[in-house]
Amino acid sequence: MTQFRNKQWIYTKRPEKVVNQSHYTLEENVISISEVKPGKALLKSVYFSIDPYMRIQQSKHNTWEEPHPLDTVQGGAVVAQIVAINDNSSSLKKGDWVLSYTGWQEYAITEISNLRLLDPTKISVTTALGVLGMPARIAYFGLLEAGLPKEGETVVVSGASGAVGQIVAQIAQIKGCKVIGIAGSDEKTKFLKEIIGVSEVINYKKHSSAKEMYQELKRISPEGIDIYYDNVGGYITDAVFEHININARIIICGQISQYSGGLDTPEMGPRFLHKILYKRATIQGVLARDYNQRMDELLSEMTPWVQDGLIKYKETIIKGFDQLPEALNMLFFGKNMGKLIVKI
Repeated sequence: MTQFRNKQWIYTKRPEKVVNQSHYTLEENVISISEVKPGKALLKSVYFSIDPYMRIQQSKHNTWEEPHPLDTVQGGAVVAQIVAINDNSSSLKKGDWVLSYTGWQEYAITEISNLRLLDPTKISVTTALGVLGMPARIAYFGLLEAGLPKEGETVVVSGASGAVGQIVAQIAQIKGCKVIGIAGSDEKTKFLKEIIGVSEVINYKKHSSAKEMYQELKRISPEGIDIYYDNVGGYITDAVFEHININARIIICGQISQYSGGLDTPEMGPRFLHKILYKRATIQGVLARDYNQRMDELLSEMTPWVQDGLIKYKETIIKGFDQLPEALNMLFFGKNMGKLIVKI
């Protein structure tokens, strides 16, 4: 019976601050086609999604779920090919590209019902991890249903060159909004301005305090801010709250500035609540999983946008299974642009 040597990254130590390879153990085992029971498929992983939520799950406290268990394979979305399948009635077949949530392992056995078929003849399969995947889901539904953008409004997006931010910025523009993109380098702000086409950009590293950031926001958006899509938190968010308009909508998607050390001992919080009162603003947290059952709705609208070039996207692809822990570490130092992916 055919066997495959399988590598797995096992999550073995809970990080207190920055996550890196010391929090994982690389193990090897053997996986056999004989282990593929009815209703299941054996997958060969090719592309691994690297996402900030992985670090949230490593908190010692409950977040939206219990902490990621130690001594298990690091979870995460994967684009893979089917090596073997045990279900004659399934439309899936050997060789098909699929999206799964089988984590950091070279081979995996999973339920067929958990798989999403991908068509590489129509669009790159990597888009299932980014611009047509989980980041798109939270960008699309988070902005449209929590933000309720209206033509002519001003939208500020922090982490705007990231996997979620680049999509939020473009959907806001499609809806007729003025978009201000905040990112952490001139290369990233150039991408936002010249490729994504946002109205204004800010390199936050050139404005190192809330006061400086507020002055820059006030300069480039004297009309104020109607929607803030927050992927970052920290002093950037403090500055934005000083410049929001009446009935502003604040969408909290991520707080990556707090993930390396602030998850278990967060910084002081409600400094801005008086502004929420004065401006009658709303704050809503959004999670991609809340919209899992609406993926078809998203794909029907966004797939043509991507195919036609109305939505542009950037991917950073790191090669090598052994690079997975360090790739996760990269997220918290701004070393990627757009969606971060590891390829075997």
